[in-house]
Amino acid sequence: MRIVVAHNRYRQAQPSGENTIVDAEIAQLTAAGVEVLPFLRSSDEIPAMSGAAKALLPISPIYAPRAQQDLGRLLTEHRPDVLHLHNPYPLLSPWVVRTAHRHGVPVVQTVHNYRQVCSSGVYFRDGAICQDCKGRTLGVPAIRNRCYRGSTVQSALMATTLAVHRPTWRSVDRFVALTSQIAAHLREYGIPADRIVVKPNGIPDPGRPAPLGEGFCYLGRLSPEKGLGLLLDAWRRHPDGALGPLRIAGDGELRHLAEAATAERADVTYLGSVDRDGVRAVMAASAVVIAASMWHDVLPTVVIEAMANGRPVLGTDLGGIPYLVGADDPAGAVGWVVPADPAAMAAALPVAAAGAAGLSAAARLRYEGAFHPDVVTKRLIDVYAGLRGGARPR
Repeated sequence: MRIVVAHNRYRQAQPSGENTIVDAEIAQLTAAGVEVLPFLRSSDEIPAMSGAAKALLPISPIYAPRAQQDLGRLLTEHRPDVLHLHNPYPLLSPWVVRTAHRHGVPVVQTVHNYRQVCSSGVYFRDGAICQDCKGRTLGVPAIRNRCYRGSTVQSALMATTLAVHRPTWRSVDRFVALTSQIAAHLREYGIPADRIVVKPNGIPDPGRPAPLGEGFCYLGRLSPEKGLGLLLDAWRRHPDGALGPLRIAGDGELRHLAEAATAERADVTYLGSVDRDGVRAVMAASAVVIAASMWHDVLPTVVIEAMANGRPVLGTDLGGIPYLVGADDPAGAVGWVVPADPAAMAAALPVAAAGAAGLSAAARLRYEGAFHPDVVTKRLIDVYAGLRGGARPR
C-alpha cells in the first residue's frame, strides 16, 4: 500500500502537537509496512521565498498553484492508493483534495480542529467558547473580531477560504474524526455519517506504570483555554494540604498564576516546562491527572499519556475529554468529567483523590485497547484499505 501524507507544518516558533502527531503517524505506518510518501510544507519556508512566491501567499489558502503542480507530479509518478491530508494551511490549500481526485486518488482527512467552520479553528474567543460563525455562509463575526492571526485582512481571507471550500470538504472520501465530538461537528457540517470514522491518535507505550503516587498534576500550556485559572479557583476552595500536592508543569501567559499559587500555598508546586521524561516523572509522583480545558479541546494528549501511565483523569466535560476517558463506555469510565465550573471541579477533587487507586489499572487497560500505536495504526490502515481502487464517483 502506498500513501501520500500531506501536511503543512506550523512555524517552529509556534510549537504544535499536530506536527509531532503527524511525524509519529508516519513512523508508525512505515513500521507497519506502508509505503509513505510525505508531501510536506512548512510555514518556516515563507521568509526565504522569492518575491513572486510571497506575492501569491494571500491566495494560497484558497488555491496554492505551486503545491498543486508539485502534488500533481508526485501523483502521476507514484500512483498512490490514497492521499491522507492533515493541515492544508497556508501553503497547500484544501485544493489538494481536488488535485487528488483529478488523478483518481481518494482522500482521507484527519480533522485536528474546527476549521471547516471556525477561522481560528478552536471555537474559543475572548476567554469563552464561541460558535458565532456556525451555520453562516461567510464567517463575518470572525472578520469583525479578527479571529485569524489578529488581522482583519487575514481573517477575511480565511473566512472566504472556508466559504469557497465548503464543497471541497464535502467531497473528501473519508474523514478521520479524532473523537466522537469531532464526528458530531462533521455531521453538523453536513458530512454523511458513513464517511466519518472515529479514530484517535496513539502515543508510544511508556511501559509498565509506576506505582500510584500522591495528589494531582496539571501538565500543559498555561493559557486561558487550558483552564489553569479554573483549576486554581477550585483548589483554593479546599484547605491547604487537604487534597495532597498539586504539581503544575508547563509555560505560557498564565505562568504568573502558577507562581502566585506556589507562593501562597504549601500544597502547590510550579515546575516550569518539563521534557518527556519530566512528564512521566510528574505523573509517576501523582495519582490523578487534571485536564481542565475551557474549550472544546479536540484531543488533549495529556489524557492519553495519563492512561498510558495508569493514571485516571479528572477533566471538564468539553471537547474530546469525555470520549477519551470513556464517559459513555458501558465498561466504565477511567476518570471523572465535570462542567467547566470551579464549584463542580472543587466538589470532584476529593472524589478523585479517594477513587484514584480503584481506576489505575482500568486506565492502563483503556490505553492498551484504544490508544496504543499498534491499535490505532491498524485502524488507519483499515480506513485506507476501504478506499483502495480510486476516488468516490462525483
